[in-house]
Amino acid sequence: MSVSGVDPVEAGLVVSLNRPGANVTGVTSMNSGLAAKQLGLLHQLLQRDARSAVLINPGNPQIRSALADVQAAAAAMGQQLEIIAAPSNRDISGAFGDAVRKRADALLISPDPMFTSRPVQLATLAARHALPAIYALREFADVGGLMSYGSNFTDLYRQAGIYTGRILKGEKPADLPILQATKFELVVNLQTAEALGLEVPATLLAIADEVIE
Repeated sequence: MSVSGVDPVEAGLVVSLNRPGANVTGVTSMNSGLAAKQLGLLHQLLQRDARSAVLINPGNPQIRSALADVQAAAAAMGQQLEIIAAPSNRDISGAFGDAVRKRADALLISPDPMFTSRPVQLATLAARHALPAIYALREFADVGGLMSYGSNFTDLYRQAGIYTGRILKGEKPADLPILQATKFELVVNLQTAEALGLEVPATLLAIADEVIE
């Protein structure tokens, strides 16, 4: 029983989400539509056609499918997309420089564990390079990141607690489908937007779950 940020099928943990087929079940925050929504929010913020970039860890075994989702989303929106790679934590700083050299107008940070464990570093680098960036975890917005859009982990842990109770009452994990996130939250940091010289549209503020002023 676990809360996971990876695709459990692609990771080989279960046969399928609906029928895990093993002594494993849980909740996953992965969502195939997340990248499209994040790119759309960046476009709504900038209010113009922009060259977006995505920061990835090429060593992540699941990056191929995740990158395909981002590229498909960008193509559907008619956006140019630059791929910025950081194979290790030593490459993160230089990756932001690469994004600037490739004239990226905005940056999407993929939800790789190497990145999600460094919210302060990435938010600071985005500010230093004046790059509007969006992240999957609200912790980034809390520490100065411009925007975050991703799974509501409070709800994920609540669902995990319900499953734990059912298993303790005798249900088999293999019979419980793995749940995907259904609640998402958008957090906008107005202080960071002001520092970047961006005016956040009222339409974007209206749909935000939280605005940091």
